[in-house]
Amino acid sequence: MPKRIGVYPGTFDPITRGHLDIIERGLGLFDLLIVAVAENLTKTPLFDVNERVELIGQEIKKYKNVRVESFNSLLIDYLRKKKAKTVLRGLRVISDFEYEFQMALINRKLDPGIETVFMMTSENYAPVSSRFIKEIARLKGDVSAFVTPNVAKRLKEKYELIDKGLIKNHGL
Repeated sequence: MPKRIGVYPGTFDPITRGHLDIIERGLGLFDLLIVAVAENLTKTPLFDVNERVELIGQEIKKYKNVRVESFNSLLIDYLRKKKAKTVLRGLRVISDFEYEFQMALINRKLDPGIETVFMMTSENYAPVSSRFIKEIARLKGDVSAFVTPNVAKRLKEKYELIDKGLIKNHGL
């Protein structure tokens, strides 16, 4: 049974090279890193939770000490269920820090035994956000610098279905 379990929560709609950078660098901190995909009922993602879990699973299969799961509860409850004590969060820009700092304080108030580790995104990925990537892909731009080839392909396919009216566009 792993001793140091970290949870990297997020919407990951879609997973970006920045997310993967945080996962790769975070692996050294934990015996097991769980990428926890939030169902997040306050957002309407482009990819449903099962698609996001599948996409992440394809991107992390080369790692032995990382797995992907979805959750639809308070993060603190999920951490307790997984016997994890640490939340891993990536920071891209200063505005991320304000939000993440508030979340970390709230989580600590809910459970003083939970710590949050902030990891700065590599400078190559600082401007990258899933929202911008979806906008570029929707307008048929090249997203290959921001996502893996598999994710780029899935974005293209998703927007083709939207353009044909086969599915609704609810991911922006």
